[in-house]
Amino acid sequence: MASEATAPAPARFWTETRRRVYGVVAIFAIGMSVYSALGEWRENHSFFINATESLPNWAFVLDNKHFPARGQLILFKAPLTPLVVAHFGASPATFTKIAYGVGGDRVTRVGRTFYVNGRQVAVAKEKSLRGEVLALGPTGVIPRGCFFAATPHKDGFDSRYAAIGWPCTDRVVGTGSAIL
Repeated sequence: MASEATAPAPARFWTETRRRVYGVVAIFAIGMSVYSALGEWRENHSFFINATESLPNWAFVLDNKHFPARGQLILFKAPLTPLVVAHFGASPATFTKIAYGVGGDRVTRVGRTFYVNGRQVAVAKEKSLRGEVLALGPTGVIPRGCFFAATPHKDGFDSRYAAIGWPCTDRVVGTGSAIL
């Protein structure tokens, strides 16, 4: 009996080595895409912690590319007024509040109750927790690029008071989204 010559096995494209090389290349490509996307995201976003009880959340993602619309969280630098410096130091942390009013809205006050476009948004206290007299914040039409920023918390230190006033674009850091 003559032995039949066996034909060589066809070359397999997906050899074990080739599978590993392509796998590493694919993982590298995906990793670089994610890193690039995160890099772009990180240019305009950061995480922020609110150290006070003025809002129900304490952790936020800050978007520093957009300015807030009515009802959004606004993050801003407080003005260095004597009352702010006395309570928060010469470099106060970024304030996180709700933008109840935007440029063009009308802020009114009856007694110590503030309204934006006729809707009650905040009540001002007469004295701070330390006993200082609190001057009332501005009323009238909010200038373009400025905001009435407050919180529902009774001890919130915000646009209800002259020491904070209306934060405008030069002090606005960006908008926030609560995450915790």
